[in-house]
Amino acid sequence: MRAIDLSNVTWRKSSYSNSEGGACVEVSDDLLGAATWRKSSYSNSDGGACLEVADDMTSLIPVRDSKDPGRGVLAFGPEAWACFVGAYRSTSA
Repeated sequence: MRAIDLSNVTWRKSSYSNSEGGACVEVSDDLLGAATWRKSSYSNSDGGACLEVADDMTSLIPVRDSKDPGRGVLAFGPEAWACFVGAYRSTSA
């Protein structure tokens, strides 16, 4: 896995932050543009069950629908992703 280069990421203050300097959270809407997406080996070639995963990051594993990548992303921590994949493999064997 590689570290994510955050030098070109655009940050904005979250709407949940207040104007007095407390509870300040910055978020990035373009962070996942740094991801290298690949189609899951469990996806098939006829357009069904198409899942893309970016597993080259160190602190999160983003997953999206390859048929509609702009719809949204689910992001898993590495431990949660390993647990999910392990559980799937044990039930699909």
